[in-house]
Amino acid sequence: MREAYREQLDDINGRLIGMIRKTGEQIGLATTALLEADLGAAEKVMAADSSINRDQLEIDEEVLELMATQSPVASELRIVTSALRTTSDAERMGDLAVHVAKVARMRYPDHAVPDELRETFAAMGRAAVDMSAKACEVVRARDIAAAAELAQDDNEMDHLHRSLFLVLFDDGWDRGVEVAVDIALLGRYYERFADHAVHIATNVRYLVTGEIEWADSAAGH
Repeated sequence: MREAYREQLDDINGRLIGMIRKTGEQIGLATTALLEADLGAAEKVMAADSSINRDQLEIDEEVLELMATQSPVASELRIVTSALRTTSDAERMGDLAVHVAKVARMRYPDHAVPDELRETFAAMGRAAVDMSAKACEVVRARDIAAAAELAQDDNEMDHLHRSLFLVLFDDGWDRGVEVAVDIALLGRYYERFADHAVHIATNVRYLVTGEIEWADSAAGH
């Protein structure tokens, strides 16, 4: 019976990786929708969000059932606790990709991002996809070193986010308030996506070490 329990825990971990992988696909497609004014891509992102939501519900139900029937102890308890935290972060990452896609759809057939900021958002999209992929690897291998690298990767996303405001607050900004609001919101969506990837890494640190201090400092980021 205990062996079957361990197999269920491994299954949950695999499903978590799949859920996080979907968020990377979603934010990549949302970035394409944003930069290319691609209505079809935007609608695909929004339609696929239900799959990530369903993943969260199913994984959480499996975790809660295990907690109720198997009485996990020590490291097992950390595994299931970390899983619940991770599904919450991944679900929010999916939501943030949808927010990006909605801005692209709202401004279609125009481009939501002005030419002078296209490369910045392209870089933010690449960083978000990379961080999602690294979060998958952290969960798969329970790699504390890679988890720490994600926090460093987040610094680059923060730098890109701050660079947007240098453009928005420049005296030469002539795109108007509506575009400025779009840019501010979009920057926040990417920045929060990255934060949730970092939170997933801190969940893994907690799983492996039982320590929560680093997670708390990242959450306050």
